[in-house]
Amino acid sequence: MKAAVLGKPIGHSLSPVIHNAGFAAAGLADWTYTRHECDESGLAAFVDGLDATWAGLSLTMPLKETALDVAAEATPVAEAIGAANTLVLRGGRRLADNTDAPGILDALAETGMKEAEHVAVLGAGGSARAALAAAQQLGAASVTVYARRREAVAELGPVAARLGLTLHAADWEDAARAGRADLVVATVPKGVTDDLVPDWSSDAVLFDILYDPWPTPLAAGAQARGVRVLDGLALLLAQAVRQWTQFTGIEDAPVAAMRRALYDAVPSRTE
Repeated sequence: MKAAVLGKPIGHSLSPVIHNAGFAAAGLADWTYTRHECDESGLAAFVDGLDATWAGLSLTMPLKETALDVAAEATPVAEAIGAANTLVLRGGRRLADNTDAPGILDALAETGMKEAEHVAVLGAGGSARAALAAAQQLGAASVTVYARRREAVAELGPVAARLGLTLHAADWEDAARAGRADLVVATVPKGVTDDLVPDWSSDAVLFDILYDPWPTPLAAGAQARGVRVLDGLALLLAQAVRQWTQFTGIEDAPVAAMRRALYDAVPSRTE
């Protein structure tokens, strides 16, 4: 059976490392996971060209919204977010799902966090959508999004409405206040938060979706203040594990082997 990750650019993706390690650990010798460069205009043709030997696709930027257009059905979380990072093909299906949001929850659960009343999100791009869905599942009463463009926050309004969340827009100049939230999810590109020094609450948790280089200045500053910190590798692994189980139909994924392969593939990182 086959699976793959699609996106553009895609050469940097560590998804093959994670999934193939899982296949090997589970004894799935005839399973392979590859990477293919593909943009929005090419996704439909790529999917149409797949045969019954394909179990699923992982989708990264810029394909997460287009994925819903090529799917025959979608999970509630993918519909609410308006984006999918997973296309399950096993059994003749074309099911769009989003494992980023539950992946955030899985990673947070390992730190002991299972609820958060106040959530702050840094950035208003595609990853912020998954952060909103995670906040809803954590029982957040409100979510404040700090972004450089108010227009970008406004685009998250329909997502928040579908999730039943109260969304507050805040200027990036006020982002130091984010540290007072129970959970801070940083979804911005490399370098954007380098000069940000939040006023951290002692029991806050920072989830920075970056992982290279690590720690980011934001994460290092948080750790120095005793804040619990999660990085992007935690999310990359958690969302991949959920995809792996959907592709293979095996509920108990070999998470330890998948984690070990991921960390071995990232220079200067240890579990």
